[in-house]
Amino acid sequence: MKSILLIGLNNFGQLIARQLNELGHEVLAVDRSEARVNAVLPYVTDAQIGDSTNEAFLDSLGVNNFDVCIVAIGDDFQSSLETTSLLKELGGKFVVSRADREVQAKFLLRNGADEVINPEKQIAEWAAIRYSGNHVFDYIRLDEGHAIYEVSVPKDWIGKSIIQIDIRKKYSISILAVKENGKMNLSVTPDTVLNESQTMLVLGDRKALEKCFRI
Repeated sequence: MKSILLIGLNNFGQLIARQLNELGHEVLAVDRSEARVNAVLPYVTDAQIGDSTNEAFLDSLGVNNFDVCIVAIGDDFQSSLETTSLLKELGGKFVVSRADREVQAKFLLRNGADEVINPEKQIAEWAAIRYSGNHVFDYIRLDEGHAIYEVSVPKDWIGKSIIQIDIRKKYSISILAVKENGKMNLSVTPDTVLNESQTMLVLGDRKALEKCFRI
């Protein structure tokens, strides 16, 4: 369990609050809007109405006591930038800030953000990959060069074992798990036989994955 300071409670911030609650973390939520603060009260440990660009107010929250500070402000980049900078100056251990454009990400990183997230870009990338091919069911980007895809079993692999396919030797791709009827099987061995009702979670170089599965 981590202690998290969440600043900015628009739709994105509220979704983060709900997810953190489901994961069992302690969350202090902050926003200028009383209505937004009230909306997350059922999902957070504590919440306060205040201006995160006010150094005295931010300092009163005990920024250095939180494991992670998340700046989810999405409607006022100047406030997001000032908040990010202040959090770091006040001893924020790990500051994650939201950006909607690449130029914003650069400014945030220069002004104290340890990491930057761009939810619209990430969702756009996921949607483009997910819906551009009939055989791709999910996608997780790991870095610039590697990813995990959930894909259907190619027709010429059906009825064959993983060792017969020899995907690791041919493409340097690993089959992490197989999924069938919504259930994930992580106990994959070289003798696991694939069938047409399954999907596979495969890990590897993105170019190799795209070539192998014609993504």
